[in-house]
Amino acid sequence: MNVLVVKANNRPATEGISSKMHEVFMNEIDKGLNIQTFDVFEEDMPYFGQDFFNAMQKSAQAEAMTETEQRILTASAKAMDAFMEADVVVFAFPLWNMTIPAALQTFIDYIYRAGMTFKYTENGPVGLVPEKKVIILNARGGVYSTPEAAPAEMSVTYIRNIMNFFGIQDINEVIIEGHAADPEAAPAIIEEGMERVKQAARSLQGVRA
Repeated sequence: MNVLVVKANNRPATEGISSKMHEVFMNEIDKGLNIQTFDVFEEDMPYFGQDFFNAMQKSAQAEAMTETEQRILTASAKAMDAFMEADVVVFAFPLWNMTIPAALQTFIDYIYRAGMTFKYTENGPVGLVPEKKVIILNARGGVYSTPEAAPAEMSVTYIRNIMNFFGIQDINEVIIEGHAADPEAAPAIIEEGMERVKQAARSLQGVRA
């Protein structure tokens, strides 16, 4: 089994809860699996935009590219290859300012590609990678699981919607929330959440493709 772990928090594990979730998951996962980590804050990932479209066109026509165009083509290919080769994709990320970190958005922009992860049909778009499994590890200081607050949550909701768009339905969400809103309860909230992270990692133990 190929497991891709997309790390999207560059805060130390002592400060960032989703960074700690990533650390706990990596400590618990079966080391016999083929595990690749893709740290979006460490990778060279130019923002998605016209440079990408220029690079794709020039690549198809075997034309010379600028340095930025070559960088973004290389970066997008690396992200796409890592995603496509994975049987399981793990996303570890925080809710920042109501949404996902910008670096994770760039990763999603790279893998959101017609003909690769989805296709257009007469009946609408169809996902092309339904066989994949996704594990979401997310931390948010407030409580967004209530009906009133849920519409404002645009991190887990976004990633889940994108994965569904790709045809993926097997999604395990491990969310730690409310620790900043209730400091007294924070230790218990975090401890319980980390146990669920361990369970998510153990769910892959002994599994071979």
